[in-house]
Parts: sequence; structure tokens; C-alpha cells
Amino acid sequence: MVMVGLARRELLLGLLAAAGLPAYAQADAKPLRIVVPFAAGGGNDVFARQMAKGLGELRKSGVIVDNKPGAGGNLGAEQVARSTPDGSTLLLGHTGTVSINPALYKGLKFDARKDLVPVAMFASSALVLVVPAASKVRSVADLVAEAKARPGMLDYASSGSGTGGHLSGELFAQRTGTRLNHIPYKGTNPALTDLAGGQVQMMFSVIPPALALVKSGRLRAIAVTGDKRLPSLPDVPTVAEAAASLRELAGFESTLTYGILAPRGTPDAFVKELAAQMLKVAGEKEFQSRLDVEGAVPLLGGPAEYAALISRESAMWAAIVKSSGATAQ
Repeated sequence: MVMVGLARRELLLGLLAAAGLPAYAQADAKPLRIVVPFAAGGGNDVFARQMAKGLGELRKSGVIVDNKPGAGGNLGAEQVARSTPDGSTLLLGHTGTVSINPALYKGLKFDARKDLVPVAMFASSALVLVVPAASKVRSVADLVAEAKARPGMLDYASSGSGTGGHLSGELFAQRTGTRLNHIPYKGTNPALTDLAGGQVQMMFSVIPPALALVKSGRLRAIAVTGDKRLPSLPDVPTVAEAAASLRELAGFESTLTYGILAPRGTPDAFVKELAAQMLKVAGEKEFQSRLDVEGAVPLLGGPAEYAALISRESAMWAAIVKSSGATAQ
């Protein structure tokens, strides 16, 4: 009976294809695959797995998360860009991969703007500006004053050249007319360890690993880079809020955004259907609670909204990359 059922299903799929129906109708025969272009365990991976769980329950089908790290996210993104656009292979999109890397890396073998189509965005994550607990800097105004008094003498750490933390520091320096010395590390944790030990003076860090050090009293959080305070750090002001007296930081914002993209050529009907399903999942309390744990907030929008966001982010970060001289390590 099982074999007969499978044979009938294969025959039906063949008839659909022969009739010229959308290619994505055939994708129902296999689970969706969300490629995460980073290693397991980080925020990108957590968000993808939470989205996969919700989509699987909603679609009544399997959704697989496939980690393909390498080259700052480029290897996984290229794999998706080169995949058959039948709706079965998707990319967990991240600001670094789709908006920063095109300006940072030379000779990429794919074009994120041309070879991938936005499906939906679902989250935004601010960074937190942290200093050692022993630092005399207690506010953004203090930091700006210190940087102006000692040009080029303040070291700021990041998890690597061209990362959101690196470029946020460049943006901060440009906006305040200061000169900061960038110290790239191979990852967030070693950078935070040296910061807590006083080897560097400041860092724009992703939230979860920094939060533990802030709560333990080893680091002081002086601002977050979003446009609103975070539930996980309710007493920490935004950069713009903390520096209300500094006109050069008015409206300062530097965030990482997340969404799902598909290979260019994926049928519009499938993209719209999946976008609606994603936004339903992202609007649920369970999903938003997971975002909160990771220091992120909901940022919901369909294909058009996500495409517009990528366009704005790409222009902004390309300018920062160019002016800073940042290159990929």
C-alpha cells in the first residue's frame, strides 16, 4: 500500500510538471532546507531553527536547518544563490551576508542583490556598547569626551574586520569626529575577555555573550545601538538617547537584521505564500520570546519591505566600508 501511494504521488507530480504548473509544486515532495551560512550555536542558527520549527508545524512538513559556514557567510549564500529555484532551498539572511559583504569582499562569485530574492524579514538585533567595569567612562558623552581628548589612543575590539561591531565603531567615530583604534579578534568571546581585562577600552558587541559579563559586573553597558531600549537591558539607553546633548549622534542606529531569501527565479506565488507563513510564525509569542533571549526584537515585513531594507542597509554599509578602508581578513 505504501509503495502504491508513493507511485501515485510521483505520477501526480510528473503530471503537474508536464502541465506546466509552477516548479515549486514539486518541492512539496521534499522538506524545505534553510541554509545558515554560519556555524551552529550562534544567533543566526538559533533564529533559523526557531523559524524552521514554526514553519514545519504550520506547513505540516519537514523544515531542515543546514549549517554551511565559511568566508564570512559567503559560502552558504553562494550555495543558495546557485540552487534550483524550486522553493526547496532558502537562505537565512543576515546584514553581514547580504548588505556588508558585497562591499567588503572582492571577487565574489555571486551577487546577493541579483541572485537572491527577499522573502520576508523577521528580526532586528542591536549591539551593546560596553566598557570595562573599572573604566571611568560611564556614559556615551564621557566616551566621546575621552576620545576627543586622546585621539587615536582608545582601542575598540571587534569579533573581526568588517563585522557589524567593527563597522559600528567606524560609524560612531565618523559621526563624532573622533579617531578610534580598531583591534580585530577572531571571535566575540576572546574580544570580550580582553575588554573585561582592560586590554582594550570599548566594544560594540552582540548582546548574549556581553550580557553575561554585564550582569556579573565585569563590564559596564553604556548604550545600545537600536532606536529603542531592549527588554533584556531596560536600564541601558540607546546611543541617541544617551547622547541627547550631542547633535552629531542624533538618530544614531546600527543594527543587524535577519530574514529569509530564496534563489532568484523562485516563483512569486511560492515567495508570497512562504512570506505569509513566516510572518505568522514570527508574530507568535513563542518566537518573540526566543528573540528576546537573544537580545533581538521583531522586525516584520514581506518581500517588498525586506528588499527595501536591504537596499538601504547596503548603501549605508558600503559607504562605511569605503571610508574606513575595511577589508575582509
